[in-house]
Amino acid sequence: MRKLRNTLYITKDDMFMNREGDTLVLEQNREKVMQIPILNLEGVVIFSSAAVTPQALELCSENNVHVSYISYTGKFLVKIQNPMSGNVALRRSQFRLIENQEESLKLAKNVCVGKVFNSRVVLQRLYRDHKDQIDENAVLDAINYLGQGLKRFSSATNSQELLGIEGDAAKHYYSVFSELIVNDDFKDSFKGRSRRPPLDAVNALLSYFYVLLSHDVTAALETVGLDPQMGFYHKIRSGRSSLALDLMEELRAYLVDRFVVSLINNRVVKKEDFFIKENGAYYLKDELRSAVLSQWQNRKKETITHPYLKEKIEIGLIPYVQALLLARYIRGDLDAYPPFLMR
Repeated sequence: MRKLRNTLYITKDDMFMNREGDTLVLEQNREKVMQIPILNLEGVVIFSSAAVTPQALELCSENNVHVSYISYTGKFLVKIQNPMSGNVALRRSQFRLIENQEESLKLAKNVCVGKVFNSRVVLQRLYRDHKDQIDENAVLDAINYLGQGLKRFSSATNSQELLGIEGDAAKHYYSVFSELIVNDDFKDSFKGRSRRPPLDAVNALLSYFYVLLSHDVTAALETVGLDPQMGFYHKIRSGRSSLALDLMEELRAYLVDRFVVSLINNRVVKKEDFFIKENGAYYLKDELRSAVLSQWQNRKKETITHPYLKEKIEIGLIPYVQALLLARYIRGDLDAYPPFLMR
């Protein structure tokens, strides 16, 4: 198993990134503040108007380090495309599988099962640990509905039916998501999932980290040689990483939702850490962005036993492991794709 490498997050406009040999150098006000060997990096995410030299980008491209630009509101802007790598035969098999509606639906079902299963586990843990602090009946109803949804997936005959079942399950999950929050400052702020724009602080955090997860999943898929744009569940659209969105579904609850709730409940974030635009959109202030990125990096270094491999891995490697398992399935080494099912 490969080792977890870091992602470099650049959040300040006055940063300057250059190359020195096989390292990336960050300068601020013409003073060197960081120097990182390129072999220690998985990716670079730039949230600012930082200056990046062509030499730095060349070094990243040579070492398959993905560089993404994200706006201060958390919107994905652009990714510097590295030269296509990996096994051409694998990508050819991926494209053929997509054209096979039966096999494509089978894979999409497994992804949806992973998403709903993990969402249900999050609610089950909530019920077990905070039974006296929650709306017990509402949470139990959502848990039961998600359980029924898991059984309904097997009967879906096309992607539209699958989308309807998954959408209903997500609606019930988010209907009780506020019960996860025990911090009184945020308890009543979440009224449901809102994306473009996020209309409360909780949604702002969820959207922010979903974008970061998307970066990690896309990088993982490219690393194993798959095309992130050619998905099985999300419709293929020009410029859209449909396969990355597919793989993200099963990882959202475990990697992002639980993390965001812990930030709120442990009072890492405060109400004043957000700014509100005229249209009611909530966004993270620069100070909060830097603080939570540090927490995100630390979280990815924690270890778990992977439920399928039965091996200890760092949490940050979960997207890579799932991409690897997906590649093995597409190659025919596995009879079915095993989604990540949290324990």
